[in-house]
Amino acid sequence: MSDQNASKNLSFEQFARLVLDAVEAAGLEYLIGGAVAVWAYAEPRTTRDFDLVINLPGSHIRRLSEELTKRDMLVPPEVILELFLQPEGDLPINAIHLYSGLKADIFLLRPGDDYRAAALARRRRVDMGPQIGITYVHAPEDLIINKVHYFSISGQEKHIRDIAAILVYLQDQIDWPTLDFWLDQLGLRPVWGEVRAAVDTLLR
Repeated sequence: MSDQNASKNLSFEQFARLVLDAVEAAGLEYLIGGAVAVWAYAEPRTTRDFDLVINLPGSHIRRLSEELTKRDMLVPPEVILELFLQPEGDLPINAIHLYSGLKADIFLLRPGDDYRAAALARRRRVDMGPQIGITYVHAPEDLIINKVHYFSISGQEKHIRDIAAILVYLQDQIDWPTLDFWLDQLGLRPVWGEVRAAVDTLLR
């Protein structure tokens, strides 16, 4: 177990690296999503959310639990298995660091989730700086799609700001046909119209 005093003073970036170390040691395919993925493409904003998507075969559940435990995140394999076996919903594995209280939400690739499987296939390998290092993140079009999805649920303006930042920095790098395809497939086209209007207003 790591030194408690040092663990209490973990930075968010150090915590993120711990989670990634556990996932990589368990041999899992993954990508970073949410606000931290935006850091890879645009100016960072403050966040306490660390979101990951992982492809977790059932045979790796115990290994993931063990690797998280080594890094002071106690997630019993029974808890992971229960989430793994849920036929519906999208509840994440909550990996909470014992001493700092920092938390990661680890979302599972479920059978039949064609979009998430495609997003994993399109992930980008980027250098997130000295504390997080080289890692995998959502492609910009997938990051936009996810931000549109979560805006449709919460209506939070932070998603509008994040999309605006991505468009400012990466306008020419976005795969627009892929973005359009999945907006239609996921039923997000009406919300995208609302989001794009709000982004255009923000960027004027």
